[in-house]
Amino acid sequence: MSCSLLDLCEYETNKLVRIKSVKIGVLKWTCNGLILAFICIMLLWNKEYQETDLVVSSVTVKVKGVAQTKVPEAGQVVWDVADHSGLSQGKNSFFVMTNAIITKNQKQGKCPEVQRSGKICRTDKDCLEGYSDQQSHGVQTGVCVKYMNTYKTCEVVSWCPIESKRKSPSPALLESAENFTVLIKNNIRFPAFNYIKRNILSYMNDTYLKSCTYNRRTDPFCPIFRLGDIVQETRENFSEMAVEGGVIGIQINWDCNLDRFFHRCLPEYSFRRLDEKDSNKTLYPGLNFRFARYYLVNGVEERTLFKAYGIRFDVMVFGKAGKFNIIQLVIYIGSTLSYYALTTILIDWFITTYFHPCCCSKGVKTKYSEKKYESVENEKRRPLCISFVDADTVMLVKHQLKKSIQEAKPLSVQLRKHGPGSMKAFMNLLQSPPSQNADMGMRVLKPPKHHLKTLPAWCRCGCCLPMPTPQEQLCCRRHQGQCITASPLFSQLVLDRHVLNAVLLYRDPLRDPSEANSNDRLRHCAYSLFIDWRFGELQPGSLAVISSCSVWKIREQYPSGDGRYTGLCSQSAVPNL
Repeated sequence: MSCSLLDLCEYETNKLVRIKSVKIGVLKWTCNGLILAFICIMLLWNKEYQETDLVVSSVTVKVKGVAQTKVPEAGQVVWDVADHSGLSQGKNSFFVMTNAIITKNQKQGKCPEVQRSGKICRTDKDCLEGYSDQQSHGVQTGVCVKYMNTYKTCEVVSWCPIESKRKSPSPALLESAENFTVLIKNNIRFPAFNYIKRNILSYMNDTYLKSCTYNRRTDPFCPIFRLGDIVQETRENFSEMAVEGGVIGIQINWDCNLDRFFHRCLPEYSFRRLDEKDSNKTLYPGLNFRFARYYLVNGVEERTLFKAYGIRFDVMVFGKAGKFNIIQLVIYIGSTLSYYALTTILIDWFITTYFHPCCCSKGVKTKYSEKKYESVENEKRRPLCISFVDADTVMLVKHQLKKSIQEAKPLSVQLRKHGPGSMKAFMNLLQSPPSQNADMGMRVLKPPKHHLKTLPAWCRCGCCLPMPTPQEQLCCRRHQGQCITASPLFSQLVLDRHVLNAVLLYRDPLRDPSEANSNDRLRHCAYSLFIDWRFGELQPGSLAVISSCSVWKIREQYPSGDGRYTGLCSQSAVPNL
């Protein structure tokens, strides 16, 4: 339980690689500068530092205008607001009649059905008493009667005479409605900020409202609109639209900044046509509906039927208000910090993919990849480090499955890095008095007889013996020459018992003296000293391979009690044991 709690008390950080290059540094700060500029522009342009709220709105309208027309069926007719605009079309909408088909003096009775709605008949058998459908103006009586002295239709019980005109008059009866005006009153509220306003602004008094008319250039905030100007704003012709009617949207947009020093909350008006205007492309063009006015004549109820054409205006209100909020600013800044990762991605791509001699060499690319990326692989696939006495470098190679590691092509080549602490310790140890058996000389290794028959093909020093796996088939030299085991330093540093005991005591000051002459511990210590001497600091995650000649010299000096050696095993950090 304690271990698991201690595991929580840890901190992990990403590994950073610093490349000292003016050109890459300029590229880095250029990218960071562009990202910062983009973040600042979007912060100010979209006001990302503000808390926002959507508008809640109500709309009322008042239409004014009078027109006089001459109607064939009714003579001179005066149309006031109650006549042309008294018909509601829904919430936030108003309707203005611009054309009409009028059928006067209708009363309930029997009359022939009009030809376009009822079928032509020859005898009463062609008519069905009590029949009606969606196109009928009444219910059939079962009698076939004459219609306009040319053909016969079925008689119906209906409001007679039946409306017979099919097309709307052209030009429109109320073409002069383009001079009508409408006052739009819009009250808005932003609940989150408890802010209330209307489109009749504070400076607008009664005198101003009696004389002003909306104009996009000269008076863009006046709430009184001329209908002809509204239609013109949609790039339509009022006279043409008035014949069959249509639908126009009046959009009021409130884009409000409620910050104290930048306060602005004014309406912006825009207009567009919402219906299909081309009569040839629509089945039912324009906008029309029917209504009737009823009255009594000599105690009989009669009516005047109007098929009204006109323009419906839909008032649509949109709006958003913003006000400074420190939380929104912090959220925006936090969300945009991830953009700086683009700089890292770009430079990594530039170095590892699109390297160029004028910016960075191929060697920089290789070293950068080695420093930045570390692969965690199966122990049996860990990279191997090899070193030759005739080359002051350390090479990193892959595990060899079929051929000797002596011939392996290096993945990378690095200069040997000596640890200053270990080198100082080695020099101090070398200055110590030699052990009693230091002058005894080295015994000649006597391997099994079958080893003496052939020298391994990969041997260059003449002292190597066969090794069981390709990963261990390594000589101390790259080219022909003297073996490293012939060096006096090899005997003093790697094989000397006094040095090995001193190192073991240095590592473990309380070591049991009875283990001082343990060949296994001395052999392992000899391997470790050889690796520190010939390899220096190993690349993390790699294994050092000791040459065959050195391995056998160490084994000869400090043999295993049972004659068994572990070799290059996956469980040990020190190979060739």
